[in-house]
Formats: sequence, C-alpha cells, structure tokens
Amino acid sequence: MRALIVDYCGVLDGAEEDRRRWRKLLTAARTEGLGTAILSNDPGGDAAAPIRQWQEAGYVDHVILSGEVGAEKPSEEIFTITADRLELNRKDLVLVDDNIVNIRGAVEAGLVGVYYQQFDRAVVEIQGLFGLEGEF
Repeated sequence: MRALIVDYCGVLDGAEEDRRRWRKLLTAARTEGLGTAILSNDPGGDAAAPIRQWQEAGYVDHVILSGEVGAEKPSEEIFTITADRLELNRKDLVLVDDNIVNIRGAVEAGLVGVYYQQFDRAVVEIQGLFGLEGEF
C-alpha cells in the first residue's frame, strides 16, 4: 500500500479531538513517503474551503472533489482519477470512508477499503496496512 485516501464528510469533519488525531496520522503517513488525499463527493466551490484547508496546511497531497472532476464515489472512474493524481495504481490505494457502498465500490475497483465508524477502530487497521508506528 502506497497511499491513504480519506473521505471528508463523516470522517475528517468530526470532533476536534478526532481531527487532531487525523492530522497527526496523515503527517506520519506523509513522513513515511506515502501519498495522501481527501476524496469527497462534495460539489466543490467556495463552500469546500474547509476541505481544501487540509491540503493548504500540508496534511494531504491532493483534494479530489466529485463536483470538480465530474465523477463520484463509488464509481470506478473517481478511483482512477484519484490514482492518477497520486501517480499510483489503484491497487496501491487504501480508502477510508464511512459509507459502506463507497467501500464496496473501492474494493471492486481494486483498492483496499477501511470502513470508518470511529477513529480508534480505523487507526488500528490503517497502522497494520501501512506499518505506521506511533500514538495517534
């Protein structure tokens, strides 16, 4: 696995403590040379500023918004767009999402899916997939 792709709504937009922990995890992933991105079915535009701030602050390499690229999860096309942005194969991507339909679509497209319900559960799986060490 070479890149961590995270949904925004329902994952990164939670309580401040969870956002802090995500920032720490994403920073560790980037430090280890992993690609990082936010993939959201957001329509984009000015209202997406809170999502873009994650890239502007250096926590993720890319923000891919469905409304701006013309494809949305769970379509195979959006996962191809994301892989292309990261210059990786889809099989090298891990998607973290709180929507099981999106996880199913990701897996069918060749990604690894992590179904997000709460940070403590997801981080164990993410650490195992990427070999990341630390307290998050």
